Amino acid sequence: MKNINFKNKNILITGADGFIGSHLVEKLSEYNCNITAMAMYNSFNTWGWLESIDPYIKKNINIISGDIRDYKFVKNAITKSDIVFHLASLIAIPYSYHSPNSYLQTNVQGTLNVLEASLDSNIEKIIHTSTSEVYGDTKIIPISEQTPIISKSPYSATKIAADQLAYSYYSSFDLPVSIIRPFNTYGPRQSSRAIIPTIVTQILSGKKTIKLGSLYPTRDFSYIDDTVNGFIRIGESNQSLGEVINIGAGYEISIKDLCALIEEITKTKIKILSDKKRIRPEAGEVYRLKADNKKARKLLGWKPLYSGKSGLKKGLKETIDWFSEPANMNRYKTNLYNI
Repeated sequence: MKNINFKNKNILITGADGFIGSHLVEKLSEYNCNITAMAMYNSFNTWGWLESIDPYIKKNINIISGDIRDYKFVKNAITKSDIVFHLASLIAIPYSYHSPNSYLQTNVQGTLNVLEASLDSNIEKIIHTSTSEVYGDTKIIPISEQTPIISKSPYSATKIAADQLAYSYYSSFDLPVSIIRPFNTYGPRQSSRAIIPTIVTQILSGKKTIKLGSLYPTRDFSYIDDTVNGFIRIGESNQSLGEVINIGAGYEISIKDLCALIEEITKTKIKILSDKKRIRPEAGEVYRLKADNKKARKLLGWKPLYSGKSGLKKGLKETIDWFSEPANMNRYKTNLYNI
């Protein structure tokens, strides 16, 4: 089966104004395709992280503002698209405890809108974005795509529902859907609700005591370039149709050891204060995440370029260098905890 060539294709990216989405826009701009970048509508007419990308790229893409929850808007956006990268989602786990209905509407209804709108369009490929959080607190490590899924938060519950919807439209309506399941992506532009920016921004703002949640869970951190390359490979590959594919480094580290690594890179010494507001309910904690990425390697020819401890250190250094730029740090409110 011949793979998809992006050249001259009309590509829609939902959630293009976010962390991963904006990096994906930059990467896809190298493929001579026609990019429509969907940003969340707001009265300030701002485009999230798309504001910070290269002006030449920004000039040569079509940015549209709207709401993934609005079927009419989604339908109009998809009508002339060949390929859809669906990233639009609410992702902060703590906030999902406070506002679960928002997650249901955005993550589930938003995904349904994309799928329904695609049925009557000449779509060649939909790449739906999942999350490693759907695996819950599994005892099976490393985690393959065959690992049972179980919800440990309202966020993961809505992502499981969205994943199942996406797959059902592949199996029921022959919609060309692939599901990418990234593990913990990090890098420049990431929200301060994520653990690495939380640590880095507090240290770079001069704090000697930083506030964190639980230190003992482990995570598999995937640098943004590796995750974006995973999106590209899945988008190009027809072998990925109807498949769920993990994208992760395959290296596991505890939050405590991650802090020590960031201390080493920044040449600082910090104390860690446990903040109850940042600790997930005990029954809702996911204690270990480590990707089995064999399927991505075999099916896509993808492999992490930032692998093992050395790869993590390299990615952390690049991330810290970006945050160290005053213009970038000024975007973050280090004194506030953003749930």
